Amino acid sequence: MAAPLLILRDIHLTFGGPPLLDGASFSVSESERLCLVGRNGSGKSTLLKIAAGLIDPESGERALQQGTSVRYLPQEPDFAGFETALAYVEAGLGEHDNPHFDPHRAQYLLTQFGLRGDEDPSKLSGGEARRCALARVLAPDPDILMLDEPTNHLDLPAIEWLESELANMRAAIVMTSHDRRFLSNLSRSTAWLDRGQVRTFDEGFARFETLRDEILEQEALAQHKLDRKIAREEEWVRYGVSGRRKRNVRRMRELDDLRRQRREHRGPTGNVQMAASEADASAKLIIEAKGISKSYGGRAIVKDVSVRIARGDRIGIVGPNGAGKTTLLNMLTGVLTPDTGTVKLGANIEMVTLDQKRESLDPNSTLQDALTQNDSDMVAVGNSTKHVIGYMKDFLFGPEQARTLVRKLSGGERGRLMLARALAKSSNLLVLDEPTNDLDLETLDLLQEMLSEYAGTVLLVSHDRDFLDRVVTSVMAFEEGGRWVSYAGGYSDMVAQRGYGVGARKDQAKSAAPKQKSSDAPRNAGSAAQKTKLSFKEKHALETLPAKLDAMRKEAAALQTKLDDPEFFARDAEAFNRTAKDLDSILTAINEAEDEWLALEMLREELGG
Repeated sequence: MAAPLLILRDIHLTFGGPPLLDGASFSVSESERLCLVGRNGSGKSTLLKIAAGLIDPESGERALQQGTSVRYLPQEPDFAGFETALAYVEAGLGEHDNPHFDPHRAQYLLTQFGLRGDEDPSKLSGGEARRCALARVLAPDPDILMLDEPTNHLDLPAIEWLESELANMRAAIVMTSHDRRFLSNLSRSTAWLDRGQVRTFDEGFARFETLRDEILEQEALAQHKLDRKIAREEEWVRYGVSGRRKRNVRRMRELDDLRRQRREHRGPTGNVQMAASEADASAKLIIEAKGISKSYGGRAIVKDVSVRIARGDRIGIVGPNGAGKTTLLNMLTGVLTPDTGTVKLGANIEMVTLDQKRESLDPNSTLQDALTQNDSDMVAVGNSTKHVIGYMKDFLFGPEQARTLVRKLSGGERGRLMLARALAKSSNLLVLDEPTNDLDLETLDLLQEMLSEYAGTVLLVSHDRDFLDRVVTSVMAFEEGGRWVSYAGGYSDMVAQRGYGVGARKDQAKSAAPKQKSSDAPRNAGSAAQKTKLSFKEKHALETLPAKLDAMRKEAAALQTKLDDPEFFARDAEAFNRTAKDLDSILTAINEAEDEWLALEMLREELGG
């Protein structure tokens, strides 16, 4: 086996308080696809910078194989000193004697990202700046790519193109991202940065969350056992020693050691406590748009769109940057008047909006003032009040941050602050424009759960495919000419129904779609142009799959019931792990069977029964 290209060993770094990095170690091998995951503030960006050789740790070792080239993508690129986007990208190519030097690749990548190259870098939008920075690190074809949140500010077509480009590169890739689908599609191994240390898994992100939860459950059980043992020893100290003339010094020392272990144990970072303040129920019909259109400079942004949105609907709006997603959202909510057509809002609507640019935050106000909106110590949460410090803790802000200026907060912290403000207001209609920007995976999980349980209506603009699949009940997708078409289900359902993703044209769908293996034929059963009726095997599968699905769901429910027993793991950890793996397998089988049934049912309808 070849030696790793890069090794980080026993890295330590402290910025006051608990160590940020406390013995972190990992390695990067040739052609590796490693995702680095962890909570916001856990030190992922810092560790990437150390790995890239940009900052030095307080102690530890960084070993880079001689001749290995490394490129690092920062979250905030520095364009100072560059007159054009092309000049900035070309500066990343390195020396002309680089064996992978290609002067044409810089312009090629800029073109692929929708840039000309003559743009002034200082005037680029957030999405354009991210694409320009990506072109710079991809251009020299390095041995190792360090990508810090590469999908930030990218639209769906750019994300999907980037996935394809990275998948075909020879470089080893280390990446951090809040985009689950991006990580799942690209990663083959995972490094979990947790409480200053790194755990590595030889599996991609798709399996990480299951592995993480198992580790945290085992850790909680070990802490429970430690607490029980301390309680027993303390009881011995109180009652067992009193009848003796001489204390058992060894046992007292062991008790002190146990207490020290408990003091020094760093538990996982707390979870966001997130719940929306719900207003009284609105009318059943929330929004009715009839033939609405909007044009700017002769270009149709929205053309003849009609839609009815009912109470409880969760609508995802998707499209490339510049397609008009925010324009459509503003028209549907009455903020913007359409050029033609009408929009009718239902009765008793209380709407709360989360803007994607965080523009409603005063950068010079404190975190406390941003939440209370005045000099009070109390936050109005729905129809009640809560002390600001307690409400801050619900969103993972410490009491010491109460007087911190908003401009000094990180992107993730500003995102949590916006959520905290929005969710404190009573509402029955949530309008969320890119709410997932800068949020870590755990906060995304809780936002997803909150939206799933929210009794009101949700309008959501997002480029996060996994988040859309988990939250929305239907998708409005951009089509050429300002048309917006509604599809039932999430983003993946939309792609399955129309055969191509956001940003691709219908005539590109066939060439853009991945080739299927022959074993996938029953699930991708062909088009109506090639066949006139279902085969006997397809008919049989369509008739028998519902019964099989029912049986598998019952089996999954029985396994879940076993795992819900709080004493199961303590009784038999091996049996618990076997049951968890069995449940994972059956859930995978259910998903595959549901996909097969849906594909066959769609084919049956297309063929006319």
